[in-house]
Amino acid sequence: MRRVTRILTAGIATASLAFTATACGESSTEASSGENKGIGLSYDEGGRGDHSFNDSAAKGYDKAKKELKLGGKEITAKPGETEADRYQHLADLADAGYNPVIAVGFAYAPSVTKAAKKYKEVDFAIVDAVVDLPNVTSLVFNEHEASYLAGVAAALKSKSDHIGFIGGTDSVLIKKFAGGFEQGIKDTNPKAKLDVQWVKEGNDTAGFGQPDRGKEIAEGMLARDIDVIYSAAGASGSGAIEATAKKKGTWSIGVDGDQYNSEPLAPYKNSILTSAVKNVDVAVYNFVKSIEDGKKLTGVQSFTLEQGGVSLSYSGGFIDDIKPKIEEAQKKISDGDIKVTDTYKG
Repeated sequence: MRRVTRILTAGIATASLAFTATACGESSTEASSGENKGIGLSYDEGGRGDHSFNDSAAKGYDKAKKELKLGGKEITAKPGETEADRYQHLADLADAGYNPVIAVGFAYAPSVTKAAKKYKEVDFAIVDAVVDLPNVTSLVFNEHEASYLAGVAAALKSKSDHIGFIGGTDSVLIKKFAGGFEQGIKDTNPKAKLDVQWVKEGNDTAGFGQPDRGKEIAEGMLARDIDVIYSAAGASGSGAIEATAKKKGTWSIGVDGDQYNSEPLAPYKNSILTSAVKNVDVAVYNFVKSIEDGKKLTGVQSFTLEQGGVSLSYSGGFIDDIKPKIEEAQKKISDGDIKVTDTYKG
């Protein structure tokens, strides 16, 4: 049974926690010697502290290190990084002896493909993309299903019948969120109107790290009497949440993590209607644990609504009054009576 190399003594474990990731290539749990490695994790832009997608991955990483007593190293992609930069992060982790190596975000797909072909003895995983290689495990989610439920909630809570969606990019992945959200709205209230805006075009991941731009887009929507805004935009969505909190009678919908319970967003939590939760932490932890157990998860691992891989949060109690209708929609999705689209065509 191949196991991730463990830190051998408490002293080494303490030393391994010596510094926090603040820039590309820095680690928050650097192994203290060449003999003791662990998990390598490369974040997308925004990194740990984005209150969303990356933070969810960090939660799973932290749990794996603590419960499985592993070392680790984290790297964060800087804004504007090239494909060569992303590949280098993965190569640096592999060369240093970290195994498994986990890439967080669809933008890593080409670099994971290249790295996995070179480092055939390393177990790679990628979140939010599929790479078809024997030493790569693809961790993907049915974001559109949770987004459908968010659309149901938005349609039932909107008083203006005018709802907004902010996407970090107009990539295939983020269109899954927008498509499911729109379908949930229309199935619930055909009269409701949805406005969609992107922080960045194409696959420019800088769109996930611009809270000021997210705030600006949200303010424009609020000025047009949009009263519920769902943001699938990483740290940019935090700006939208801040803007919504400043206008009475409006709601924001969080994404990836349960943003009502995010400490940095606590000043705005009473305006966070709900969150479409994507349990990246569960996927990351389960992947690492499967290696520790000698039963590695392989191929494409899909995390669905029925399996609890995605869900809608009830934190704050703001949607408790419409819970029966949300649960009805959830059952129909799980039973196959509702087929949720995985793209946005508007």
